[in-house]
Amino acid sequence: MGNRLSKIYTRTGDDGTTGLADGNRVVKNALRVEAMGTVDELNCHIGMLVETLPADDALGELFRRIQHHLFDIGGEFAIPGSVMIGEKHISWLEQVLDEHNEDLPPLKNFILPGGSPSAAQCHLARAVCRRAERIVVGLSQEEEINAGARQYLNRLSDLLFVVSRVLARREGAKEILWEQKKSGL
Repeated sequence: MGNRLSKIYTRTGDDGTTGLADGNRVVKNALRVEAMGTVDELNCHIGMLVETLPADDALGELFRRIQHHLFDIGGEFAIPGSVMIGEKHISWLEQVLDEHNEDLPPLKNFILPGGSPSAAQCHLARAVCRRAERIVVGLSQEEEINAGARQYLNRLSDLLFVVSRVLARREGAKEILWEQKKSGL
């Protein structure tokens, strides 16, 4: 691949539109663009999560792979009709999720985001992942998209929740349980 980004600004978006990879132009607040942008934001949060982990951490390698998958999902939205994420990706996520959830104690209460810096970052990524999923659901009501991308985001948010619990425990932090009595004034 040659130097595709030799000039960063093009001024073509000054009118409030952006180009998709298939050459079509759409308004910048279209659900398709919102889906691409939110998946990109999620990818950034996962990148921040990786940077909170030790360099040789297996979770870092796991999340780097997921970042590549997220880039592929963004590509699916940039090229309407394309499919890059499928059942093998979803099955892989489910396997990884089961492996990390296996040793965790059952939940008896809701957990507040936090516990440790990396667990909190993981919770933030989870919340952004859920937002991305909601946007993709909206997009799928307007246009046909690969259902695998939506399913992947759904499993990924579950994995991020589980890994936040793993990280809190691994880092010697306690999970912060929601207590209804503390909600009162």
